[in-house]
Amino acid sequence: MSRAIGILGGMGPAATVDLMARIIAATPAGGDAGHLRLLVDSNPAVPDRNRAIAGEGPSPGPPLAAMARGLEAQGADMLAIACNSAHAWAGEIRAATSIPLVSMIDATAEAIGRDHPGLRRVGLLAADACLGAGLYQEPLGRAGYEVLTSGDQPGFMALIYGVKAGETGTAAQAGMAAQAEALAARGAELIVAACTEVPLLLRPEQSPVPLVDSTAVLVAKLVHLAAD
Repeated sequence: MSRAIGILGGMGPAATVDLMARIIAATPAGGDAGHLRLLVDSNPAVPDRNRAIAGEGPSPGPPLAAMARGLEAQGADMLAIACNSAHAWAGEIRAATSIPLVSMIDATAEAIGRDHPGLRRVGLLAADACLGAGLYQEPLGRAGYEVLTSGDQPGFMALIYGVKAGETGTAAQAGMAAQAEALAARGAELIVAACTEVPLLLRPEQSPVPLVDSTAVLVAKLVHLAAD
């Protein structure tokens, strides 16, 4: 019997729907009953992670912990977060429940070492909170990678907040592609889509170097764990 996945979402809503759709697409099923049970709390009222890390807003920790408790009470066997930056409060989520939190950050760092051996310079397309908390810089640095971040972080953040407002058209896609191209021009041998809004604008074939999509990595791990 498969295990139920509890998703802490709403950060943002479109990225949450993308995660759910990809789990469905990645699950081998001959009908409804073959799919995984998803319990989703899509809560867009979770405080802004970027403002919180900057010390300009309330902590998302308490509402994230409450969401996790609710999902566990509903029957979730494991938890996942449809947001890279929210992993800065993973400790509070884990302390609030007795079920495992499957870390998108850990899974992505593992995938880079496993699937892309020999690379040394990794570019991050990541939100301010993710960078401020060092969520990727720390594990990648320990593994010996040189980490590059956007040379135009304000422009990147404008694209991310645009996605949250429904701006996913040609201009936004071109803007994210330009972000990837700039990282590659500075020497990135691989780029991590370290924000769940990035793949809503940038497909792997649009990246000048290999693109590791943190959402895709998380989906693969969740489907594997839930089906065990």
